[in-house]
Amino acid sequence: MKPITEYQDYRKYMLDYFDWRKGSSAFSWREFSKQAGFASPSYLKLVCDGKSSLSRVGVPLVAAAMGLNEFEQEYFKFMVEFTNAKDDDKKKDAFLKMKGLANEQRARVLDADAFDYYESAVNSVVRELAPLMPGALPGELAKKIKHTFTAQQVRDSLKLLVKLDLLKSLGENVYEQTDKVITGSGDALKLALRSMNGQMIDLAREAIEKIAPGERNISGVTIGVDEATVIRLSEEVDRFRKQVIAIAGESKKINQVYRLNLQLFPLSEKV
Repeated sequence: MKPITEYQDYRKYMLDYFDWRKGSSAFSWREFSKQAGFASPSYLKLVCDGKSSLSRVGVPLVAAAMGLNEFEQEYFKFMVEFTNAKDDDKKKDAFLKMKGLANEQRARVLDADAFDYYESAVNSVVRELAPLMPGALPGELAKKIKHTFTAQQVRDSLKLLVKLDLLKSLGENVYEQTDKVITGSGDALKLALRSMNGQMIDLAREAIEKIAPGERNISGVTIGVDEATVIRLSEEVDRFRKQVIAIAGESKKINQVYRLNLQLFPLSEKV
């Protein structure tokens, strides 16, 4: 079995546990449910198949049946809360508790780095801006950002970016970008990306009022489409985003940080 901190979805953890037990004995879903104290022999299989959810009452029973230690039981409890949560605030709260527990054990949490980076919009801004201003203090960097970020937020961001090896410190307040790419695929990463995209949309809203028209290009179009057209438009948006990155990479003398939001979303239900 992999360490429990390598998981975000308790169903996947339970399924891997079941497969691990079954690989060395005549273990069955009936036996698993019985050891956890459930009357239904198929209940835990239904949970792992996503057809049911583990309740608060069931968490300690299943944790005990799997022989988890105190730390693992606590982590498993928060993992159930994270997976079962219906809104982002509750998901974030549960994931932060998972991270906190793991940090106490000096354990690695899957996608934790990606979550920390994408959870705040300031990190992507500071990563681009800091190398352009060698020697600048966090307060000076904050003043260069057209939106309201504090010196402390910038200071914390610099510390995180160096820790994640996204910026390399060359001296006091002197940084350069590294080639490291943040990757991940779990629900925690999706949660952080939703948070950052929401913040970036808010910054775009601010830009309409604060930034002169000559320095921005904000427009939109409302269209009627069918399913095939939506797929084609999404592909074109992805293609254009990659083209933007390529064009930006050809910049000879970078002196400013820009953000391009690409948004395609339904305004109505299907008719």
